Amino acid sequence: MIGVALFGLWFVLCRQLSGEWSVNEQYSYGWFVPFFALFLFWLRWDDRPPAFAKATAWSGEVGLPSNSLGEGWIAEVRGRKRIAIAIGIGALLLLLPLRLFEIANPDWRPLGWVHTAVVVTMTLLVLWSAGGKAWVRHFAFPVAFFFVAVPWISPIEEPLVQGLMRTVAAVATETITLFGVPAQLEGNLIRVSTGLVGVNEACSGVRSLQTSIMIGLLFGELKRLSVTRRILLVLGALAIAIIANFARAFFLVWIAATQSISAVDRWHDFAGYSIVAFVFCGSLLLTAILNRNKKVGSRNEKVGNGMASTDLRPPTSDLRLLLPPFYFLLFFAWLCAVEIGVEAWYRIHERGLIAREQWSARWPEAAREFREIPIDETTRKILRFDQGRGARWRLEAGDASETEVARPVDSALLYFFRWRAGSNSALLANLHRPDVCLPASGWIQVGDYGIRSYAVSPKMSLPFRHFLFNQGMPAPGANSNPSRQRFAHAFYCLREDRVRDTSDESLGAEQFPQTPSEWSRRERIGLVMQGRRHLGQQVMEFVLLTPNDMKADDAEGRFAQALPELIEVGSRK
Repeated sequence: MIGVALFGLWFVLCRQLSGEWSVNEQYSYGWFVPFFALFLFWLRWDDRPPAFAKATAWSGEVGLPSNSLGEGWIAEVRGRKRIAIAIGIGALLLLLPLRLFEIANPDWRPLGWVHTAVVVTMTLLVLWSAGGKAWVRHFAFPVAFFFVAVPWISPIEEPLVQGLMRTVAAVATETITLFGVPAQLEGNLIRVSTGLVGVNEACSGVRSLQTSIMIGLLFGELKRLSVTRRILLVLGALAIAIIANFARAFFLVWIAATQSISAVDRWHDFAGYSIVAFVFCGSLLLTAILNRNKKVGSRNEKVGNGMASTDLRPPTSDLRLLLPPFYFLLFFAWLCAVEIGVEAWYRIHERGLIAREQWSARWPEAAREFREIPIDETTRKILRFDQGRGARWRLEAGDASETEVARPVDSALLYFFRWRAGSNSALLANLHRPDVCLPASGWIQVGDYGIRSYAVSPKMSLPFRHFLFNQGMPAPGANSNPSRQRFAHAFYCLREDRVRDTSDESLGAEQFPQTPSEWSRRERIGLVMQGRRHLGQQVMEFVLLTPNDMKADDAEGRFAQALPELIEVGSRK
């Protein structure tokens, strides 16, 4: 029963964190951490301290003579029991709200740290019940090792990683300049004669930083180094990772300068795998150096002697638990109740939801000057979509009703993103919106014409919100130069896979988000109170770029005419 309960605890935790391990390559090493932790625990099990007979006063069992020493130890056991029960109850009660929030907000990183702390605490309590303080000290590292797989919270990760990226890019720029290759640093970009090398290609977010910490801690435990040497090993692994990323940045910039920007893509993966190999081999060599001249003794003898000097309880080969098995039965029953209760909470709020018709984007690949829009790594990391694509092509200015010959002066952009059910927060799809993305690119929002339903087929229509943006607008009082202005009519649709009532085709039934999500605590708590988990979403964004100040009705007419050709009903490829 104890083993099943612990397995359930760890399984739920790993399943929860696996979403981050899958979508964020920076934490892809997390898939190996559970196996490493289990292996380290198994190695520790072979030289564990001896278990001791427990004088369980509450059950009437006597394991020591009835004297002052035995009575004192019995009182100590009772005190430990009360402390263990209090800690265990607190940790288990925390699981219920924790799981409620995790289901609705699986990408909220602080929850991962709290969840891991609860699981580690319960595991150490079980070890303490089986072997006392000696077992807690002995097995603490393999159990707590799992923390290296938990994603860092954003206020810590982003400044650190961004700072290291800028440092590595700056050093690479200065170094390649010394080799006679002209290069200029522009933020996190390095400009060479052939173009710009982005920081994602140059140092990939210093992705090996967390991996190096994991490798340093792993090797330190395998060799059972002292605390001081383990710290030196981790610091050395971090230094190796930074040097490796500098070398990668220098190498890719050199490739871009001497060959072409497109050649960077061919060497990108090779350089990334080389970093991991370099960090691994460098950490292994550093471990061997730190392990030299280490005093080796019998760990069992040291543990036994140390325990004999502080604990007068007789050792025994019979493993007994300080807490009765009944407590662990309640432990397992509560875990089952939490998972059933959380699932019931969301299913109750999802009663009456009906699946909508399926649809996907149809890409006009035969259109003039059709080309893909690459989605950068930062966007992928933020949006965490399961399917995503962007494209741009030329449009003919005007339509068949016009007498003059149409000229290819207008362009169209199309983005489509798909999120499968269960893997992300329901707020996530509301991040990629025209009123968020276009202003970040220098556009100014000058109009919002609300939501209108557009026909896709005789039996289906979709709601799109119409925005107007301007780029190159002169400041108040300045001379206007119309030739430099551009206009963007953006049409945005966020579609849920399941809704409460499909019989009402009014726009109010769409529950269309009026403002971008701010990812506040209030919004996240609101998701839990509403019982709203991620049931599948998709976003389509169409942008009509034109140098002319087109009227809103004309833009909507052109979009309504083009939309049926951009939607494939009954497919989610």
